[in-house]
Amino acid sequence: MSAAEPGQTPASEADRRFFAKPWVFVRGVPALKFLPPEGPPEIAFAGRSNVGKSSLINALLGQKGLARTSNTPGRTQELNFFVPDGFGSPEAGLPPIALVDMPGYGYAKAPKERVDAWTELVFDYLRGRASLKRVFLLIDARHGIKAKDEEVMKLLDKAAMSYQIVLTKTDKIKPPAVEKLVAETIGQIRKRPAAFPELIATSSEKGGGIDDLRATILDLAE
Repeated sequence: MSAAEPGQTPASEADRRFFAKPWVFVRGVPALKFLPPEGPPEIAFAGRSNVGKSSLINALLGQKGLARTSNTPGRTQELNFFVPDGFGSPEAGLPPIALVDMPGYGYAKAPKERVDAWTELVFDYLRGRASLKRVFLLIDARHGIKAKDEEVMKLLDKAAMSYQIVLTKTDKIKPPAVEKLVAETIGQIRKRPAAFPELIATSSEKGGGIDDLRATILDLAE
């Protein structure tokens, strides 16, 4: 078991060209009945509120304002779908891949009814979407895996939904601390049946690990 650390494995030029194309927001899904038809492989991003999901997606796609970012945790309340521009019409056909920004979890100040609605939407999507290939579960490198993250991992294990840990904000801690956290996190997920045995350490601000994340996504799409 190993980790792809920031900047460790450069993406191929093909990877770079693919993600350099314009991407667009195509749909916000507040309930399962509004999901787009299944077709292209979907890669979802999940994590606690304020873990940096939107910032990571923007860095991944090279578009600063595509995914909404906010200093207020819990702002993303829908499943937000993003695809490369130029697809979706009968002439263009289906996009090769879709990225899904999922509502953040663990924000205690939101009304309970709203939290319950978000939770039901997210978990129903995880259990019932055949085109969903993997969930990237984002963990803030400053805090590591928390109890709420463990709850989500238990559900993913039960649903047999493949997930992979992605550390965010690794630039906020010193390199030796990143190495220690990587080793500890791999140890924590070793016995989890649906967890992918390698993790990716990233920094949206510095660009660390972004190439590794791009390469992994394209491997899943193929």
